[in-house]
Amino acid sequence: MTDTFEAYILDHDGDNGLAGSVQTLTADALPDEDTTVRVLYSSVNYKDALAVRDAAPIIRGEVPMAPGIDLVGRVERSESDRFRTGDLVIGTGWGLGENVWGGYTQLARVDSSKLVPLPDGLSAKHAMAIGTAGFTAMLSVMALEEHDARPDRGEVLVTGASGGAGSMATAILASMDFDVVASTGSEDAHAYLTDLGASRIIDRGELSEGPERPMESGRWAGAIDAVGGKTLATIIAQLKRHASVASFGNAGGHELHTTVFPFILRGVNLLGIDSNTCPNARRIVAWERLAGILASETIESMIHSVVPLEGIDDVARQMLQSGVRGRVIVRVGS
Repeated sequence: MTDTFEAYILDHDGDNGLAGSVQTLTADALPDEDTTVRVLYSSVNYKDALAVRDAAPIIRGEVPMAPGIDLVGRVERSESDRFRTGDLVIGTGWGLGENVWGGYTQLARVDSSKLVPLPDGLSAKHAMAIGTAGFTAMLSVMALEEHDARPDRGEVLVTGASGGAGSMATAILASMDFDVVASTGSEDAHAYLTDLGASRIIDRGELSEGPERPMESGRWAGAIDAVGGKTLATIIAQLKRHASVASFGNAGGHELHTTVFPFILRGVNLLGIDSNTCPNARRIVAWERLAGILASETIESMIHSVVPLEGIDDVARQMLQSGVRGRVIVRVGS
C-alpha cells in the first residue's frame, strides 16, 4: 500500500509542547495494528480540543500521532475474523486519540478489538454527530433503566445539559418519553434544550452549592450528571426512594462530599459510567439502541458544523475560548 493520505498530526513544537498540522503521509507512518480503515468522519470533543491546543496532558502515546477520540470508516483490510473488507466500523474509547492514533487521519490502522460495527440505519456522518458524547449518554440511560428507571416514575434530571453528552442525554430520554428536567447555566441554550425535548429547565445554581441537609425532599426519579462535585452531592440528597444517578463528569469538581444516609435510608444508587473501556458487547448494544432511538432529524439538529482536517485548529480554539453548542464533525475522507 503506497498511496499517500492526509492526517492531522501532533508533534513536538520545540518548546516542550505539542503543535498540530495537516501532513501528507504514506502507510509506513501508521502503527502496526491488524485492521486498516479508510476513515470517513471524526469529531471534535472537548477532550480533543484540549489535546489539539496542548491545554492539558491528553496525549500519552508516542508522537507524532493523529489525535481524535472518535472515528467511523470503511475497512480496507483486516487480519481479524471480526471484520471483512467493506465493513463500516466505529471506533471510540480504548485510548484512541490519546494513547494510540485516533480519527484525524484518512487512513488508520486500529486494533480490531477497539472497533464495533456501524449499525444498520445509522449513517457514518450521524454516527460521529453522536460520537463519544452520545455513546456516553446512552450508557448512562441504560444504567438507569437497569436500576428500574421508567417514564412513569417522575422527572429525570440532566445536568450540564447544554454540553455534548448532556444534550445527547436530554434528546435520548425525551425520545423515550421520560419527563426531562435540563439543568444549565446558559440562558441562551433554553430554546435548544426545549427543542431537544426538555420539559422543564432549571438554572444550575439550584444544585451547585451542595445540599443543605444530608437528605432533602425527593425530587428526581433519576438523574444523569456531567458535573460532579457539589452538584452531584445535591442530586444524591434529592433522589427519590430507590432512584439512581449516573455519573460521568467532573466539570464542577472531582471531590464528592456526601453521607451514607440517602443510600441506606432511601436505597438510592450512584452509578459510575466509563465509556472509555466499556466492553464491546455492551458497546454494540448501546450503538444499536442509539440507531433505533434517535431520529435523523434530531441528530441533524445537534450538528454545529462540519469541518475539514484543516479546520480542526480553529474549532478547537473556539471550543476552549467560548464554547460550542452542538456537535462538530470532522470530514476526514470521502
